[in-house]
Amino acid sequence: MTNRLFIIGAVVLAALYVLFSSVYVVNEREQAIVTRFGQITDVRTDPGLYFKIPTDFVDQVQIIEDRLLRQDLTNLRVQVSGGAFYEVDAFLTYRITNPRLFRERAQGSLAVVDDRIATRFAAVLRQVYGLREFNAALSEQRPEMMREARDLIRPDVEQIGIEIIDVRILRTELAAEVFERTYERMRAERLAEAALLRARGDEQAQSLRAIAERQASEIVAAATRDADIIRGQGDAERNRIFAQAYGQDAEFFEFYRSMEAYRTALGNTGTTMVLSPESAFFRYFGSDGQLPAASPTFNPPITPQPAPNIGTGSDEPALDGLGIEETIAPTMTLEDGSELSPTIGTEAPAPAEETAPAATPAPAPATAQ
Repeated sequence: MTNRLFIIGAVVLAALYVLFSSVYVVNEREQAIVTRFGQITDVRTDPGLYFKIPTDFVDQVQIIEDRLLRQDLTNLRVQVSGGAFYEVDAFLTYRITNPRLFRERAQGSLAVVDDRIATRFAAVLRQVYGLREFNAALSEQRPEMMREARDLIRPDVEQIGIEIIDVRILRTELAAEVFERTYERMRAERLAEAALLRARGDEQAQSLRAIAERQASEIVAAATRDADIIRGQGDAERNRIFAQAYGQDAEFFEFYRSMEAYRTALGNTGTTMVLSPESAFFRYFGSDGQLPAASPTFNPPITPQPAPNIGTGSDEPALDGLGIEETIAPTMTLEDGSELSPTIGTEAPAPAEETAPAATPAPAPATAQ
């Protein structure tokens, strides 16, 4: 009885073993490859319950991922067209689309696939970056670079039953040894641009100062010219009046001049003078206080005459004596197209109007005492 129970138990266990070893399940996230003595006999890509020859000595089942897989690449050193170096972080996603090729050419091992993808992925990124300039990876060309890298790597991995779904570049930074050099170059460029702007500003400032100094010289020269003309006219009028007054009564004029000389020389100045009483200076001191006899005849009164104009009387510019022939105010056009001209109120005054000189009457002859 006991032996029969052992036999029945052994048969049940053997039946269960045969049953479970001949059944395998493929879910929606997996694929299955069935091999018989190392040769592929069946590939299951649809989820479900499948059967095979019992035991694993004859038929073996290898479960393969049917999900998206990811391959990361970090701190990859790439060189761009200009010679600078970047450090790049990127990743790609892929799926096993042909389990038969995956088993035959990659031994069905994800480690082998990862090594081949990593090597080819790095080479593709170096090729993509090497065709572009320094700022391309930091500009709108970045999506184009990712699509180009995906298209370049696809033909190589399709040979092992892999399909590249997408390629993404996560980080693009300058290498540590290049960063400082690049910063110094950019700093030098900014300093050169600033120096150029300062030089242009100094040039415009010097031009403005030159215009202002020229305008000031013209204004001062014109004012000095008019002042000299007016002063000369005043001196001429004064001399004319003195000359006519002297012609009215020469004796009285001489007496008046002597009194003025006494007032100036003998005022309250504390000055001591030692002179001979017979000197011409004391001519009127010896008259015992008597004034000279008045002239019985007088010349007609002095008729006011217009002041003669002693202007140059020419049409030459006001500053021709300074060697400046230009009469138009200087201007300067700046870089932005605006025109710099003298401000209102700085124009040189017009020359004084000239009048025809009036004939000066000859002084009347002095009446003899």
